[in-house]
Amino acid sequence: MTTPDPNRRRFLGQAALSAGAFTFLTPAMLFGAAPNAYTVQQIIDLILKEGNLKPIPDTVDTIKSGSADQAVTGIVTTMFATATVIEQAAKLKANFIIAHEPTFYNHRDDPDWVKGNDVVKKKQALLEKHKITVWRFHDYCHSLKPDAIRYGVVKKAGWTQYYKNETPALTIPPIALGDLVKHLKTKLGIQKLRVVGDLSQPCSKLAIMPGAAGGQRQVSVAVAEKPDVLIVGETPEWEGVEYARDGRLLGSKMALIVLGHAVSEEPGMEYFVEWLQPKLAGLKVTHVASGDPFQWI
Repeated sequence: MTTPDPNRRRFLGQAALSAGAFTFLTPAMLFGAAPNAYTVQQIIDLILKEGNLKPIPDTVDTIKSGSADQAVTGIVTTMFATATVIEQAAKLKANFIIAHEPTFYNHRDDPDWVKGNDVVKKKQALLEKHKITVWRFHDYCHSLKPDAIRYGVVKKAGWTQYYKNETPALTIPPIALGDLVKHLKTKLGIQKLRVVGDLSQPCSKLAIMPGAAGGQRQVSVAVAEKPDVLIVGETPEWEGVEYARDGRLLGSKMALIVLGHAVSEEPGMEYFVEWLQPKLAGLKVTHVASGDPFQWI
């Protein structure tokens, strides 16, 4: 029997270690991702598959910065990918932001919507600095069953037991309008909101329309559902607001609560973390609220 050469054995051990290290250091890891990293496109595909969502023609749900091929190190969900949210995502080592609303101040996220826009250029530079990809999740988010945005609001308000179908309407135990306002402020973390109505009037049937559905859709729901209170994110003041005011002057009892656009849909993007996280093993999903843009004086 030949005596093993200790030098040869040491060389083979080093070679095996090098081979092991080479196998372990995948391309995803070299770019700071986890061993089982997903790309941006793989996560988008997973969301569509798990949500049983069919492609939407001409959707606004497209990548606004970065690359579909980027290996994802972490995900942040939010309403608006503000400069603050971008910086917070970078601190969390998350390079993929899923935002419900536009990043560049117009529905299509056209960076040339207003040419020579320094704010757009600075924001693009900030995203590039941190190598962050932004994907808008609006049309598909509202297409989930249940609608993730409305359900998030209902859940945070503590009304899931009353949410029986996919319509905006639900009926809760009777409550005075003033107390309903306080409840929403507390549960949704809203500093101020606007109301058309008598704060002492009893309310039970609600129509919940977070975000900016538009005056025509809001009034259509008010006509069809005849709620005690129409709760919206925002509405053109010459449409929904004046409809509610004149309605009351002409005999209607319907009140209107305007929550604010950002704060009304934020709970939906917070809820989306609960929906998405169990589907992504080994990848952290965090909600970072973009917050209320207004300062109330």
